[in-house]
Amino acid sequence: MSNVKALGGHATRLVAPASHARPNREEAEAAVRTLIAWAGDDPDREGLVDTPARVARSYSEIFGGYDEDPRRFLERTFEEVGGYDDMIVLTNIRLVSVCEHHMLPVVGHVHVGYLPRNRVVGISKLARVVQGFGRRLQIQEKLTAEIANAIQEVLNPHGVGVVIKAEHSCMTLRGVNTPGSSLTTSKLLGVIRDDPRSRDEFLRIAQGS
Repeated sequence: MSNVKALGGHATRLVAPASHARPNREEAEAAVRTLIAWAGDDPDREGLVDTPARVARSYSEIFGGYDEDPRRFLERTFEEVGGYDDMIVLTNIRLVSVCEHHMLPVVGHVHVGYLPRNRVVGISKLARVVQGFGRRLQIQEKLTAEIANAIQEVLNPHGVGVVIKAEHSCMTLRGVNTPGSSLTTSKLLGVIRDDPRSRDEFLRIAQGS
């Protein structure tokens, strides 16, 4: 299916790609060269000649979440917890993501908690889940839900809580230009949503971090 969009008074037909085949490294670097030229600079000058390769390498890291399934980090669990059955909360997980609307950085922290049913997961795996979903083009609301739903679906705990507080460069560097502003989102599931005491305990820990 195609759409028609008016550009500069002319009708331009936008045709959806037949597939989502990933461009190769050379094509990605060529795209960066085009953006440099579009910005008004010379991609062949000394300071920029290696920039396309550097950008491609950095993007392969920044968008590394597309190459993995974050849920798999939750598959190895432990049942020998000495009878521990209270809430587990990991706070201040560093978040570096990219806004899918402007492709500008989103930087902040994530607080993740869950009330285990009969098994727990290594705490580093919670951070890896955050990174796996975060290293993609994202909106914060969707990211918050993805993290919470993955933990709920794989670990099947009594409840899950996720709070994200992040600064969006699309607001602080351009547009409304509001340095220092941040967005807070939360997703609560199970007893952490439905039981007031569990909800208050998680939010108190998350907001106090």
